[in-house]
Amino acid sequence: MTKHRLHRLLDNHRDYLPAAGRDIFLPGYDLISRLLGMTKVHDTLIGQAELDDNQRVLEIGCGTGNVVLQAKRGHPGIELVGCDPDPRALTRARRKAQELSGIRFDQGYAQQLPYPDGEFDRVLSSMMLHHLPDDVKADAAAEVFRVLRPGGRFHVVDIGGDMTARYGLGARRMLRSSHIAGNLGDAIPRLLSAAGFDCREVASHRHRFVGRLTYYRATRPSR
Repeated sequence: MTKHRLHRLLDNHRDYLPAAGRDIFLPGYDLISRLLGMTKVHDTLIGQAELDDNQRVLEIGCGTGNVVLQAKRGHPGIELVGCDPDPRALTRARRKAQELSGIRFDQGYAQQLPYPDGEFDRVLSSMMLHHLPDDVKADAAAEVFRVLRPGGRFHVVDIGGDMTARYGLGARRMLRSSHIAGNLGDAIPRLLSAAGFDCREVASHRHRFVGRLTYYRATRPSR
C-alpha cells in the first residue's frame, strides 16, 4: 500500500468501523464496554500476555485506550503503544492517558502498521479482528508478525471458536454477520499459522451479549 493510499484511507471514515460502531455513540463507548463486562475480559487478556516492565507492547485497534490503560495500571514501567485508525477515539484515549508516561497512541491501520520490524515484545488485540474482511485479516496478521521480535507473542480475544446458535440471542445475531464467519471454528488459529505463528487457543467462555469469546496465543518462532 502506498503512502498516498494510506493517507486517503485514514481520512475516509467509511474504511473502518468506529470504536462504538458510529461516531455519535463514541461518548458512551467506555460505559458500554464496562456494562458488557469487558474490564474482566481485558484483565484476562493482559494476564495471558505475561507482561513485564522491560517490554514494549502494542495494541492494535486500541479504540479509546482501555486495554492500554489497564495494562499500564498493572505494569507502571512498561512501554505501551496503541494504534487505531479512528482519530476521534484516539483523542479520547490521549486525554485519558495525559497524566501517564510511557504511553503513546498512533493513528494507523492493523494491515499497515507504522512501525519497524521487530519493534515489540507483545502485540494485543481485543474485539478487533471480527471487524475485518478476511483478506484484510491476513494482511493484519502478517503485519503483526513483522513488528514482533523473534520469540514475541500476539495475544487475541475475540468472538470466535466453536460458537453456534445455541449460545443464545447474541450468538444468533453475530452468526448473521459475514465478518464473524471468518472468526469461527479454527479460523483464527489457521489465519495466524498461515502468517508464520505457532498458535493455539488458550481459553474460551460463553458471553451473554456476543455468544462466545475465545482467547488465542500466537508466538513468532525464535528462528
